[in-house]
Amino acid sequence: MSRMKFWCDDYRCIDCNGCVVACKEAHEVPVGVNRRRVVTINEGIEGKQISLSVACMHCSDAPCQKICPTDCFYIRADGIVLHDKEKCIGCGYCLYACPFGAPQFGHQGLFGVKGVMDKCTFCAGGPDATLSETEMHHYGQNRIAEGKIPMCASMCSTKALIAGDSVEVAKIFDARKAKRGFGTALKPYGWEAYNDKQ
Repeated sequence: MSRMKFWCDDYRCIDCNGCVVACKEAHEVPVGVNRRRVVTINEGIEGKQISLSVACMHCSDAPCQKICPTDCFYIRADGIVLHDKEKCIGCGYCLYACPFGAPQFGHQGLFGVKGVMDKCTFCAGGPDATLSETEMHHYGQNRIAEGKIPMCASMCSTKALIAGDSVEVAKIFDARKAKRGFGTALKPYGWEAYNDKQ
């Protein structure tokens, strides 16, 4: 089975935040929660500024899944890491375990008590019935079930954000790196396991 992955081309990302807005609109994400964000490194330094669109990387050995005391995380056969909001107790362990800061918590009540965790679902819904109203309410659109790519990647104006089967995304990565003259020796973080097992 193929593994689904994201890759953001730092040479093409222009920090427009179109992916962030597309995700928020498609999934009706509450204020204060960002399933996707754009991170800029060396901002303002000419020639060294790099922008990357970051979200859950759907790790094969997801640290959030390993640390969760209620086992609310699960990994689908296609590698998409999802969570069950009915099991989440809002402890925040997943946020500290995730190297990408993907888990998000909306604040509720007067004292800012954390609610249940929210994160990128790769537009694959959740454990509720596929394409149901409940699934849309809890997790947003299920574009994968509709045969579409995630909304953030589909709306990227420069095609910096690529999503889909890891083998196909790796081919795009290799082609772009070779075209720029960098060779293909380095793969994005955590991809070695995916490209060796086909």
